[in-house]
Amino acid sequence: MLLILDGWGLRDNGPGNAVNKADPSYYKQLLAQYPYLAIQASGPFVGLPEGQMGNSEVGHLNIGAGRVVYQELTRISKAIKDGDFFQNPVLLEAMAHAKANGSTLHLMGLVSPGGVHSSMEHMFALLDMAKEQGLTDVRLHAFLDGRDVGPKTAEVYLHETEQVLHDLGFPQIATVCGRYWAMDRDQRWDRVQLAYDNLTMATGQTHFISTDALLASYNQDETDEFVKPRQCDVTFTGIADNDAVVFFNFRPD
Repeated sequence: MLLILDGWGLRDNGPGNAVNKADPSYYKQLLAQYPYLAIQASGPFVGLPEGQMGNSEVGHLNIGAGRVVYQELTRISKAIKDGDFFQNPVLLEAMAHAKANGSTLHLMGLVSPGGVHSSMEHMFALLDMAKEQGLTDVRLHAFLDGRDVGPKTAEVYLHETEQVLHDLGFPQIATVCGRYWAMDRDQRWDRVQLAYDNLTMATGQTHFISTDALLASYNQDETDEFVKPRQCDVTFTGIADNDAVVFFNFRPD
């Protein structure tokens, strides 16, 4: 029998050790009666970068594999470092399509350093690639985290992203939206509808810059994850026919 206790780790006793506080007698009996071994579940041991925490998907992929399973985060980051990323035929095709049609390239995904669903390094590499391909009309749609990072940390990441966009000569962030709406995975289509409508028809409340939209959400007691879809640029009118879209999250769910 194999039992997977998701999120159940080994650590020293302390005020934050919920497992120890629960005093799981049967679990402790198993440890006392049978041999056991603690194994690593993060970083290079499970195919992630040094210092990167593990998560349920990473753990499930590595259990029983008998080898390190390199995760998408590591593989894509390696491709960026090697230069292979910038020769990816699918990405090149999307950018060539936008350039040939005089249309917009839209980049969307979770703007967060959490490393569970996306990577800001990957997003910045896409922006660099778009610049190299001679694109000028690139619009970024930022999904906000608040779950794999702190609940009110998005302002730092948005400011960093706005600076990169400015330095590359691209327009400012077009829309922001909490992952609760844009990344629902429980078939709650009413949530996804709000995010979709804002992306395609610019239906969200309009602000002049992404950080203003974020602060307006905070004033309504919406933390990053729950920020309702908002526009951050009055010139954005929605994704149009012949535009190209790249979704830069790497986790399939």
